[in-house]
Amino acid sequence: MLPKEEHEELYYQLALTMVPGIGAKMGRALLDHFGSAKDIFKCPLKDLKNAEGIGEVKARAVREADVQRQAEKELAFVLKNNVQVLLLNKNAPKRLSNCSDAPLLLFYKGNANLDAERVVAIVGTRKNTDYGQQLTEELIDELRAVDNLLVVSGLALGIDAIAHKKSVAAGIANVGVLGHGLDRVYPYSHQALARQMVEHGGVLTEFPSGTLPDRGNFPMRNRIVGGMSDVTVVVESSVSGGALITAKMAASYNREVMAYPGRVNDSRSAGCNDLIRCNMAHMITKADDLLQLMNWTDKKKKKPVQKQLFINFTPEEQQIVDLLQTKDTVHSDELFHHTGLPSSMLAATLLGLEMQGLIKTLPGKNYRMA
Repeated sequence: MLPKEEHEELYYQLALTMVPGIGAKMGRALLDHFGSAKDIFKCPLKDLKNAEGIGEVKARAVREADVQRQAEKELAFVLKNNVQVLLLNKNAPKRLSNCSDAPLLLFYKGNANLDAERVVAIVGTRKNTDYGQQLTEELIDELRAVDNLLVVSGLALGIDAIAHKKSVAAGIANVGVLGHGLDRVYPYSHQALARQMVEHGGVLTEFPSGTLPDRGNFPMRNRIVGGMSDVTVVVESSVSGGALITAKMAASYNREVMAYPGRVNDSRSAGCNDLIRCNMAHMITKADDLLQLMNWTDKKKKKPVQKQLFINFTPEEQQIVDLLQTKDTVHSDELFHHTGLPSSMLAATLLGLEMQGLIKTLPGKNYRMA
């Protein structure tokens, strides 16, 4: 249970984010002016109206009863679900706090150090190619030797999910930044992955519970991905992809941006090629390019990761592995009929094998041995 003073300040910090018309920049200005969120709500109305940029309408909006009802509801949610609330002026990620449009607070579940010594964002298209998957997995495989590393992405389909899954399998702390509240996981198919990430990293959002994954939320999410990272790597992206928003936001924060080149006639590499052509991104072809750019070449772990030599499969895992070892690729429908497992158990077992780095997911719901 929080001490009374901390409980009150958290309540008023939550309430401040619920006020219509007061965003992160104005909220930060109010906190600087009044000293605390509680003082914003407790000061005389005339003092609030006279604060720069507020005026009559916004001052009265602060005092609306609905704002405090929403704050009470959200406070109950975070306390019940052991959600950490990271405050901009207290314990939010330091890199992000230095950005002028950083959110006033973040909701976080996990155990990763968000102020790790080295933070890499890996982003890309939702409709990746085999080439994009290979690049992402190879990059993370090579980064596993870097000490005190955190990988950040957006938990979307495609490159984001590949980065998260491979990071979990490689034992690298990784955090997914969401475009909705922590009371849900979007896409729904990533629920098991999100649970794994909470155990081996975390999930993070600026949106309160009940917030749906609306289209407009994701560009806001992308600025957090870029803002909390030292370097953003774009694997595959079209010229209008969300990954380009992340890259451009990262560049606006004076963070490094890197992009993998692709074929000139491949639309899913067009965004990467444009970033490189316009000198907005350094070209990357392997992890050493990133390590050299960031001067991390002497930050390798002293002890190599020891790989497990003998694996004790569950009966369900053994059925899947036995079939995959007989063919180059196997479709999920064939696995379903071969194993006789319920679809939910099959999906969970496949994810578990992928987390161990034993199998790979291919486009079209196909699988093969890693």
